[in-house]
Amino acid sequence: MAVTLQNVQAAYHRIRDFIYCSPAPHSDQLSKMTGQDVFLKLDNLQRTGAFKERGALNKILSLSDSERKQGVIAASAGNHAQAVAYHATQRGIHSRIVMPLMTPLVKVSATANFGAEVVLHGTNYDEACAEAVRLGKEQGLTFLHPFDDDAVIAGQGTIGLELLDQIPGLEAVVVPIGGGGLVGGVACAIKEVNSRVRVIGVQTERLPSMLRATEAGEPVTVPAEATIADGIAVRRAGELTLPLVQRYVDELVLVDEEEIANAILILLEQEKTLAEGAGAVALAALLQHKTNLNCNRTAVLVCGGNIDVSLLARIIERGLVKDGRRTRLRIHLTDRPGALHSLTRIIAETRANIVQTSHDRAHYGVNLGDTVIDVTLETRGNSHIAEIEKMLSDAGYRHQRIE
Repeated sequence: MAVTLQNVQAAYHRIRDFIYCSPAPHSDQLSKMTGQDVFLKLDNLQRTGAFKERGALNKILSLSDSERKQGVIAASAGNHAQAVAYHATQRGIHSRIVMPLMTPLVKVSATANFGAEVVLHGTNYDEACAEAVRLGKEQGLTFLHPFDDDAVIAGQGTIGLELLDQIPGLEAVVVPIGGGGLVGGVACAIKEVNSRVRVIGVQTERLPSMLRATEAGEPVTVPAEATIADGIAVRRAGELTLPLVQRYVDELVLVDEEEIANAILILLEQEKTLAEGAGAVALAALLQHKTNLNCNRTAVLVCGGNIDVSLLARIIERGLVKDGRRTRLRIHLTDRPGALHSLTRIIAETRANIVQTSHDRAHYGVNLGDTVIDVTLETRGNSHIAEIEKMLSDAGYRHQRIE
């Protein structure tokens, strides 16, 4: 049975008392940066930090009494896992979740804390999914697919109904794609109400499974790749979701890792909104002008915020370097008392802040009697870095920027 508008509407009435109707505020800053009239649909504010609650809950509420008594099993890199764990536990249903070995610790811990029994297996989602299916058959558990299930797709589609109510005159929606459950449900709901609204799907360049499926006319398995958008790291599009994408989605675009990281940082700085990689790909597509949209009233789905803090720290640091707010200079100077003082005096005059220093007397082609110092600086931008480099050159220091 194909998902219909009526399925999505039924799902909305079924789950609305248990799911947060996330806000969709307008962003002046992002509108200026993208050239669109941007509204952010903040489903990262759900109880478990992602939109997956909608589909998981709709599926759980559709189970028979015997299925609830026996228990459920799912495979997930994190967000579907937490959604199933939370809503199953709330209803006294035992859940077992199979997660890939490399799943971020924050997602593994959260899933266990929500009451699920966590099993770590496989190097990627596909291997974890195969194990979950095997265990489900062996132990009589109901398998809850993260995207290729009509009830799950309909549940995710409730976001589309909310957007139509929240944004008068909505003209476009930009949606992240992994297996296609979210975009399939949202596109169906929106297009069946207003076919003029454009729906744009976004995947990471490293795992373009839905794009390849539309090109081939059937699901194909793409090679495994690591990505910071682990929530949409799906190697094969769904059998049920592909027809929905073919029917309702107007455009599919790809973004790379640096573009995703940049979108995460911009959401954090400009909107005070924390997004994981999968939750930021839709904005990344707009920021990089990957779509053919032009001055539309556009909803951008920020669909998840469960990011590992160590990854976030690396993204922030790389973003500062890219923006010219942090740099590292390798400077040659004579190895004598007072040499470092003279150098830091010049740096102080430029009003840059020294974050870290490292001396080396044996490498980098250092002459006897000389030394090299790597200096990491907080700066005000690329023009400030150029000013610092000029002052060092004028003072006779040989130096280079380290990327």
